[in-house]
Amino acid sequence: PPVVNSGDCVIDGLFGAGLKEPLTGGFASLVRYINESGAFVISIDIPSGLFGEWNPEASEDRIVKARLTLSFQMPKLAFFFAENAKFTGETKILDIRLHPRAIAETETCYYLTTAENIARNIRHSRPKFSDKRDYGHLLLAAGQYAMMGAAVLSAKAALHSGVGLVSVHSPRCANLILQTAVPEAIFSPDKGENHIEEIPVHPRYSAIAIGPGMGCNETSVSALMHLVKEIRQPLVLDADALNCIAREQSLLRYLPSHTILTPHIHELERMFGPMTDDASRLKCITHVATKYDIIVVLKGANTAIALPDGTIHFNSTGNPGMATAGSGDVLTGIIGSLLSQGYSPEDAAIIGVYLHGVAGDIAARESGEEYITASDIINHLGLAFKQIKSYQV
Repeated sequence: PPVVNSGDCVIDGLFGAGLKEPLTGGFASLVRYINESGAFVISIDIPSGLFGEWNPEASEDRIVKARLTLSFQMPKLAFFFAENAKFTGETKILDIRLHPRAIAETETCYYLTTAENIARNIRHSRPKFSDKRDYGHLLLAAGQYAMMGAAVLSAKAALHSGVGLVSVHSPRCANLILQTAVPEAIFSPDKGENHIEEIPVHPRYSAIAIGPGMGCNETSVSALMHLVKEIRQPLVLDADALNCIAREQSLLRYLPSHTILTPHIHELERMFGPMTDDASRLKCITHVATKYDIIVVLKGANTAIALPDGTIHFNSTGNPGMATAGSGDVLTGIIGSLLSQGYSPEDAAIIGVYLHGVAGDIAARESGEEYITASDIINHLGLAFKQIKSYQV
């Protein structure tokens, strides 16, 4: 082969997305030679040796490591898995003008949420003669002693996402904090002084969100068990509510249909056991969503939303600056707010995740990824709504 060094550029078009077997022989040797050269590698459509979907036997010395992948029309499923980032590098999607009807008629379980999808489904106006009760009443069960920040962030996010009323159910020690930090919210005191011991079930609530900063001691697990057996309202579970499920797996059997779970990868693995990579996590949430008739929002880059019908919706907004404390609490508030306003659980999850990402992207553009905190995401929700509603469908 020609001499290739770090000052060169290699255009990789050896194999495409249809590859079925790992590279061997001379092809594998060529891949190793390219990878060891230090050259700037641009892969066309997909790095040679990488399968378009699942890569259970991926070997670093048999897959080209690109710095830039120029893929055609839409991303490959493999691009959404963190373990493949070392092969794809930065990815850019090139429109090669495949016919929209042909794309629409192709069967798939996987979808990428775009601005057009959200603009079609978000509500663009409010009636002039409307009342706060027209926009729902969210019950947020959150917080414990020394963890009230999560409840504050979640409540603020809900209020800034359009809900009419928010009641925050927290231990009695939270009274002064919540009344001061979120005066727009109603404080619903628990009988417990430092942690939640019971969660009220009342028909006046349009939706219920549980978990941020709540803790997962025995009384919290018991309170959650009682609630899921009794409620009829839409429900979103996050953070310590998921840790309660990890402690008491039987809770899954009692979850109301289309309950939304919003785990990050560590919470997912606490509930369902260790997993080696993002591909296995995706298969896990698909199985769980269909088995229990629920919605699982696996948070991360390109957050994956598994629906009960077996489909997966990947998010296209957000940035690494959103990997910060409290970001998930904000998402819980947004999704709970949308549920309270009457959005279906599927739409609340998909729109909520997209909106959360747009707010984070606006914050990053203004101040940089390193600067972002959860409060910055909340503070940019208004601009996020405006951006989505201004999109011309």
